[in-house]
Amino acid sequence: MGSHSHSDRRRFLMGGAALAGVVTGAVRSVRGQTPAPEARPRDNLAYGQPSRFDDTIRKTTGRATAISDTALMTPLQDLDGIITPSGLHFLMDHVNGVPDIDPQQHRLLIHGMVDRPLIYTMDELKRLPSVSRIYFLECNANSRPLRGPNGESVQLVHGRTSCSEWTGVLLSILLKECGVQKGASWVVAEGSDANKYTMSIPLGKAMDDILVAYAQNGEPVRPQQGYPVRLVVPGWEAIRSVKWLSRIKVVDQPYMAWHESGNNADTRPDGKGLWFRFELGPKSVITRPSGGQRLPGHGPYEITGLAWTGGGAVRKVEVSTDGGRTYKEAELQQPVHRYAHTRFRIPWKWSGEEVVLQSRCTDERGEVQPTIAEAAKNLRVTPDYFYEADHFNGIQPWKVNRDGSIQNALFL
Repeated sequence: MGSHSHSDRRRFLMGGAALAGVVTGAVRSVRGQTPAPEARPRDNLAYGQPSRFDDTIRKTTGRATAISDTALMTPLQDLDGIITPSGLHFLMDHVNGVPDIDPQQHRLLIHGMVDRPLIYTMDELKRLPSVSRIYFLECNANSRPLRGPNGESVQLVHGRTSCSEWTGVLLSILLKECGVQKGASWVVAEGSDANKYTMSIPLGKAMDDILVAYAQNGEPVRPQQGYPVRLVVPGWEAIRSVKWLSRIKVVDQPYMAWHESGNNADTRPDGKGLWFRFELGPKSVITRPSGGQRLPGHGPYEITGLAWTGGGAVRKVEVSTDGGRTYKEAELQQPVHRYAHTRFRIPWKWSGEEVVLQSRCTDERGEVQPTIAEAAKNLRVTPDYFYEADHFNGIQPWKVNRDGSIQNALFL
């Protein structure tokens, strides 16, 4: 990547004392730092806002008392295509607040088991070769079965997933510039938030397809999504995609930080831990018609929804209108991207009788989305286990009643 002799472009770190203060220099409120000029208020007309007749918004289950300890879910039922608008991307706030970071002051440190520890400014990152890729992100807690009113909404059950076009630099480029040393096998990524959100990732994945992303859907990554720069780890649980990225340390073992062990580790009923369940299984969900909606009368409809998988690309989505007894293959919107949402569609004529609609996804490796009974059998648990378990990718059935109302049929 060129000579490293000109220290005005990028600074080498030769000793432990030089590391002090590198990461904390990113946040405006750091003591002793000259405050950056306040941003100008955004002109809503100049930026562009939805119609006042459009009430498409993110929603929360309402079980928490503040955004800082809750989730805002994407309104999957109201969207078309595969791209989630940036302002509707789901939010899981693990850090108790969004840091206000001046990009001119922000720095990304890469150190540890490398030949040349380096610090990058945002300008330096943007001068490196960039890529744009369409990837989904999904919270590991997405799709937990819910009873009651919240369980009738595809948004509140399955809305912890979104899909964007992400632009940035491949992490592998930065690691190669630093020179990864023999014996290294993991990287530890840390954010600039107050809690120093930290995640361990195998080096193999870091050298493969992880993005250090500074743009989402053509505009700068939004503050809630990690402005000015974040990781995007395709196909893996979104908790690995560290936001407000400030430090990457190359190491020879996982760090088992609080966010990845005590807070997000699953424990089976037999007491065995399920740490490091990185990859997300094949999943699909019908978004229209879906729970909480109502069909105005019998006749023709289009069944549509989304499918995705951590196993690469979606190869097939099948739809059943008889509760899983028979299936028909749906049409997939082209092109189908790896590690991205895939839109599926199939025509259907409702006779006015009770029916159960559901879909199942098959990915490029031949893995098939299971029913909840099959998923429970695989883990040797009862279906109730999935009320609190992560990584649930079971088939979601929706029951259409004779009056046209639709409800969650998972536990009927």
